[in-house]
Formats: sequence, structure tokens, C-alpha cells
Amino acid sequence: MPYYGFNFLWMFSTWRGRPAQPPDERALDFLAAFGFNFVRIPTDYRFWTRDFDYFHPNESVWQKIDSYLAACRARGIHMSLNLHRAPGYCINRNDLEKHNLWTDELAQDAFVFLWESFARRYQDVPAADLSFDLLNEPPNPGQYGLTRENHAALMRRTVAAIRAINPRRPIQIDGLGGGHLAMPELADLDVIHSGRGYQPMNLSHWGAHWWRGWQVCSQPPTYPGAEWDGKIWNRETLRVFYQPWREVQAAGRPIHIGEFGCFNKIENDTALAWLGDLLSLYREFGWGYSLWNFSGPFGIANHGRPNTTYEKIHGFNVDRRLLDLLIENRI
Repeated sequence: MPYYGFNFLWMFSTWRGRPAQPPDERALDFLAAFGFNFVRIPTDYRFWTRDFDYFHPNESVWQKIDSYLAACRARGIHMSLNLHRAPGYCINRNDLEKHNLWTDELAQDAFVFLWESFARRYQDVPAADLSFDLLNEPPNPGQYGLTRENHAALMRRTVAAIRAINPRRPIQIDGLGGGHLAMPELADLDVIHSGRGYQPMNLSHWGAHWWRGWQVCSQPPTYPGAEWDGKIWNRETLRVFYQPWREVQAAGRPIHIGEFGCFNKIENDTALAWLGDLLSLYREFGWGYSLWNFSGPFGIANHGRPNTTYEKIHGFNVDRRLLDLLIENRI
């Protein structure tokens, strides 16, 4: 997975009736100009589904996804299509779901149906242009009825259904525990394993309003030296954290970091020191990455972290130091 790029939130959430957005052609031009070749599109099934009627999607909505893919292909950028909110599960506000992806047969059938539908819709799109990222950030084992066994069974079933339609479609599976836990039990499956770059969480998510775990700390962390989860975090701590993923890689499976980034309440010098260690390790391991996101509080443009110097590039206020880090750590 020598793919490097960004997440774009054009069909991310129906919160407050937010419509699906058109592709940001100017941002994609920026990516192409600086040699980035990957875009991840997290989607929310509620854009095309009403009242949990999973099996009668409004396929006219999918024309937006068609436009994202066309805009990426026109620039030689690979697109990864992801279900961020799937029938029966989302890492954010899972209480909004009527069914449970790991305990309800209806939700599982709907999940497979959606991926079969996308496989047919994009059957003629080359593997180099499009991949399927099945489910964003499944929970920890024991949450919402998920076990390693029933999750692995659902992933195997879905992969088989897609491959029955298109044997060559690249497929990504996210790690458990919000994307952090590797899945060696699926190392025999011909898929890409997608990890995360958010540890230590109290650094990457300091001040986040949607996740309050950071509030157990009395002050913003520094780096190196952040204390979290019983560890003092530095480059070697990060190396140890990713060892299970390296074992999956050693078993012959590609690894890609589908999301990473730092929320904008941390001093930029601290964020960049941490991001520099993360990115240098990804380069050492031969892993691609996808920053969450392009423009916004985790992004490369207009992120708003304190003490950032921006440079105007292609019409965007860009954190040049972060841009240079991203470029330096590509293979």
C-alpha cells in the first residue's frame, strides 16, 4: 500500500441534515501537485437510506460517490470507499442505530448487501483506482456483542461476497478497538489491514468534545514524555505499540494507516514532534498513510493549532512544516 493522502468528509454524516458535498477539485489538485495519491472517503449509509430500510437505497445519492471517484481518477489518485456508519454500527453515536451489526442477522445481511451493490456498481473500475474499506473502527471485543470470532466471520463473508463479483477489488479491514488492535486471525485473508495513528489518545484528542477520555489528565501532554495507558510515550513506545501490526505484515499482509492526526487544542510544536516520530516509523515499516483530514481541526490546512505559521499554497492556508513532514516520509 504505497498510498499517501487524506480523508475527505464529503459524505461523512447526515448530522443536522448536512447534504453530501461535491468533490473538492481544488483540494484534489493540491494533492496531485504534491504527489499524494490516496483519498479515503468515509460515508454514512443514512444518506441513501430512510427509516432503516437498508435494502432499498436511493441510488441517485451514489452518483455523488461516482463524482468523487471520477475526480480522483482524473488526477491519478486512488480512492478508498469506506462505511464510517454502517447498518448497526458507528463509533460515534452508536445509540442512533436500530439494529446491531454483530448480533442481528438483518444488519449483517444489509452490510453484505451494500458491499455487493458497490462491487457491482464499480465492477469495471480498475483495482489501481478503487478499494473498499469495509467498516470504520470496529469496537473493542466485548462491546456491542462483538467477539473476535463473529467479527472475523462477518469480514470473511463480506470479502467473499465482493470477490465473487470482482476477484481483483482491493479490500481493507480496520483493526478492532477503534482501529488500534491488529487482527492476526485474519492474516490469511487476502486484504489490506488498516491501522490508526492516534496513540497516545490524550495527545491526539486533547480537548475533543466527542471523546472525553482526555479529561482524566490535569494538563495538556508534552511529547516525548506523554503519560497515557500506563506508559510514557516516545518513539520506542510507538514502535512497541505497532509490533502486532508488524507481525501481521510479516505474515504477508499489507498495512496501511487509514487515519491519523492531532486535534487542534495541542501546541503545534508538540503535535509535530509526535507526528514526526509516527511518520518516520511508517516510512521505516513501509506503510502508507491517510491524514484525518485535509482542511479542518486535524488537517494540514486551517487546523488552528496554537503557534502555527501558515503558508499560502494553491489558495490554502497550509502548515508548511506538516506538509514537509508528510512529503519527507513517503517511500
